[in-house]
Amino acid sequence: MAAGGALPVVDLAPFLTGDEGGIARATEAVREACRTHGFFRAVNHDVPAELLARALELSAAFVALPDEEKAKVRLAAGSEAPLPACYGRQPAHSTDKNEYLVVFDPKLGFNMYPAEPAGFRETVEDCHRKLTELGLLIQEILNECMGLPPGFLRGYNDDRGFDHMTAKRYFPATEEENVGFSEHEDGNCVTFILQDGVGGLKRSSRTASGSRRSPSTAASSTTSATSYRC
Repeated sequence: MAAGGALPVVDLAPFLTGDEGGIARATEAVREACRTHGFFRAVNHDVPAELLARALELSAAFVALPDEEKAKVRLAAGSEAPLPACYGRQPAHSTDKNEYLVVFDPKLGFNMYPAEPAGFRETVEDCHRKLTELGLLIQEILNECMGLPPGFLRGYNDDRGFDHMTAKRYFPATEEENVGFSEHEDGNCVTFILQDGVGGLKRSSRTASGSRRSPSTAASSTTSATSYRC
C-alpha cells in the first residue's frame, strides 16, 4: 500500500504463480485500495509492457493523421455495437475536448480499423485479448474482496459484448479553456487506463471528494491514451 496520497500499487504476480500466501496479501491490498482510493496501479499483471507501449505508440500515430484520413474510419452501416465502433470526436459545444477510436471484441465484427499506421489492427486486437483476461482476473479478486459467493460477479457481468477499448487524444488546453475530460465516475466493473508521458489528469478518491470510482490502473492525463472497460 502506498503512503500518503500516492496511488496504491498491487502486485498481481501471486495470482499467476499460485502463491496462496501472496494471493491473500494481494487480495487484501486490492480491498484496501478500493476502500480508500477506488483505484490502484496493477503491476506484474502478465500483459507485456512492450504490447502496451506499442498500443500507445500506434494510437499516437493514428491521431496524428490528417482529419480527413481519420474520418474514413466510419461506423459500419447497420452496426449493432453498443457504442460507435469507429473514430469520432466530441462536439464543439462539449466541455470534453478529445478525439477517440473505440473497438470491441474483434470476434463480434463491430470494429472499423484504419489502414494506417501499419500493425494497428493486430496490436489492438492482441491488447484487447490480454486486457480482457486481466479484467476477468480483477473481477474475481473483487468478488473475493466483497465477500460475494464464488463466481457471483462472473455470472452478473458475463456479457463480454460490452467490453471495449478506447484510444483517446485530449486536445491541448488554451488560455480560454481548460480542456480535456470533465470530472466523472466510470460506470464499469473494471477500467484500465494506459498512458503516455504527458501529465495533467486529476484523480479524486472517495475520501477526497465523496465520489466513488471503479477500480482502475490510473495515471496522468495524456495526449494519447488507451482505456479498456468491462
